[in-house]
Amino acid sequence: MSGGHCASVDRFQYLQSLVTEFQDTDSTDPKEQVLANLANFSYDPKNILYLRQLQIPDLFLDMLTEDNETLVEFGIGGLCNLCLDKVTKSHILAAGGLSLVINCLSSPREETVLSAITTLMYLSTGSSCAEITTPPVVECMLRFSLSNNRRLSNLANVFLEDYCSEKQREEARTLNQPTALGIPLPRD
Repeated sequence: MSGGHCASVDRFQYLQSLVTEFQDTDSTDPKEQVLANLANFSYDPKNILYLRQLQIPDLFLDMLTEDNETLVEFGIGGLCNLCLDKVTKSHILAAGGLSLVINCLSSPREETVLSAITTLMYLSTGSSCAEITTPPVVECMLRFSLSNNRRLSNLANVFLEDYCSEKQREEARTLNQPTALGIPLPRD
């Protein structure tokens, strides 16, 4: 058996043990720590096949509906890390993940909002773009672009420039969409 095969078996088993620990733990702190570890492992493309086998994208999607803001933050962070993979991107879109990601724009946590905006950009395809650039989302990005938070305003401006037409931006400026107006800016 080659060393690479042993390492891949060990990697899969380690990730599997993290998933088991997450599922078996009722305590908040360890659950958050395990989810943070899984989100960090989703950075490495070597892990993508294992993470898909272990249904980690679905676990991250499930976290987006949690009341615990830390679990939401790590869930959207993990999705953001995984969604550049074409298979995972297709899965997220097919599973209805866009609406869950869009809901993260209303988080009071800066990192959650930044990951949500980035994830929306990564999930943009010919067929998903219309859902990603709806008037309430574009209006929300316009509001974010005015933030004193440079990270938030810069990322929102990239979204507006690269993913929205001038017509969409103008329509969002003139519409009074209460759905976006209710979205607070994340705390600085």
